[in-house]
Amino acid sequence: MLLGVPVGIVVLLALVLILGATVQSVVGLGLGLVAAPVVTLLEPSLMPTLLLVLGLLLPMATLARERRDIDWPGLAWSLPLRFPGTWLGVLLLAALSERTLGIAVGITVLLAIGVTASSAVVPKTRGSLMAAGFASGITGTTSAIGGPPIALVYQSQPARQIRSTLAVYFIVGSGLSLAGLGLAGQVATSTIWLGLLLTPTLLVGTWLGHALHGRLPEHRMRVAVLGICGGSAMALLVRSLG
Repeated sequence: MLLGVPVGIVVLLALVLILGATVQSVVGLGLGLVAAPVVTLLEPSLMPTLLLVLGLLLPMATLARERRDIDWPGLAWSLPLRFPGTWLGVLLLAALSERTLGIAVGITVLLAIGVTASSAVVPKTRGSLMAAGFASGITGTTSAIGGPPIALVYQSQPARQIRSTLAVYFIVGSGLSLAGLGLAGQVATSTIWLGLLLTPTLLVGTWLGHALHGRLPEHRMRVAVLGICGGSAMALLVRSLG
């Protein structure tokens, strides 16, 4: 056992986190989308704290190399609405059983896949940024998948702006969600330590993602990732509904 988690499961989590970090390094999001259904399947007690801790740390690597294209005006409209969304997410998570959490994460992943794969164009306006910030606060706190609502608004923007802006949003948003859950007594210290222990997986994934920049078409990676996420979400739903 390692911090209350079987070593075999920790190894599997590390591999999944490397994949998620690689994807996020390339396209700007993906850690929660890839890892949330797997973590919920293997060790639901770690959700969403583990991924929120890692979601707070991973974007720092992105900002270390991409800082000039951050859309600060857009963040000024989306981040304030993360506060009420976060508190609603805290209330919802407190009411969820382990089975219901599995169903909620599975459905959230499938909806996120639909949003990510959608060709619909959402204009980047004050209203859309505020709505995305609120929705992201709910989904990010309950399932650690807060990226798709914001990514949908930014999908027509340059790739560097998407990655750097989402990095800032994830750092602040994950911090808010962790603070809200901590105040509600829903954060286990052992899970935070496990997240810190797994931090090297983020460095490996970031390095792999950086190596893949310009070599692997983003649309192909996106299709492959969405397929993996969809399969994991369906497996989670089948287990939770069974």
